Order: sequence, then structure tokens, then C-alpha cells
Amino acid sequence: MKISDILKLDAIIADLKAKNKPEAIKELSQAVSPVAGAEVEDITAVLLEREHLGSTGIGGGIAIPHGKLETVKSIAVGFGRSIKGIEFESLDNRPVHLFFLLLTPEHSTGGHLKVLAQISKLLKMDQFKERLLAAGSTEQIHQIILENDEEF
Repeated sequence: MKISDILKLDAIIADLKAKNKPEAIKELSQAVSPVAGAEVEDITAVLLEREHLGSTGIGGGIAIPHGKLETVKSIAVGFGRSIKGIEFESLDNRPVHLFFLLLTPEHSTGGHLKVLAQISKLLKMDQFKERLLAAGSTEQIHQIILENDEEF
């Protein structure tokens, strides 16, 4: 499986409107809700609950909000980009520009970890991040992810 197999064009936001962490999580939840087959409120709640344990803002302008939900039947991924950057309580205290949202079924430990590892691997490539930041459209973002994605 690849990230691009589970990241649908409709779950990509090229320019997040959110100004803070709760707004960003809600906006990303709205994008991934139809793909995940879960209610926006449920997704938002589980992601905010996870944020209370510690920020998923990993530094370098990146956040990977993630959570597990009973109503989610298969792994769902969303992507959002904030041109201005969003304060997300990141490890390096810098604004976040790139967001990968990950939702998995309640009892899917292996799949959850594999997808997190693949996203992390992609985001370690500086050129990949630079291309995502410079992309002009949702379609370009999707294409960049397709081009860099590998089996996991």
C-alpha cells in the first residue's frame, strides 16, 4: 500500500483558512470526513483529545494529527497546507505549514504505525517539503505526493 492509495484528492486542502490549532483540526476533519466515513465532530474530538497528550506538531513546519475511531473502517489520510503557517504548539515552537491527518480504525495498530512511518519518511526529504510548499493547486500537491510515494 502507498499513501497515495489512501489519500484522495478531495481530502487535500491547498490553502487552509484556519488561524489556530482547533480551527486547523476542524478544517482538516471536514476534508477527510467523507473519505473516512465518520462525522466531522467525532474526528475533531478524537484529534483534539490526542493533542492534549502532546502536540503532533513535530517541528520543521510539520504536524501529523492522528487518531483512531470506531466508525472508521479503513485507514484515511488527509493533507492540508497553510501558506501563512499556524501556531500548533510544535516541538520547535514554530508555525506549521504542512499537515498530514491520519485516521485509523480503533484496533488497527500495525497499519497506523506503518502509515505514520511512511509519512515521516516522506517529510524528511527537504525537496519534497519545498515542492509541497510551492505547489500551485490541490492537483499539484496530489501529484507531488504520488511521485514521491513508495510501498510500505
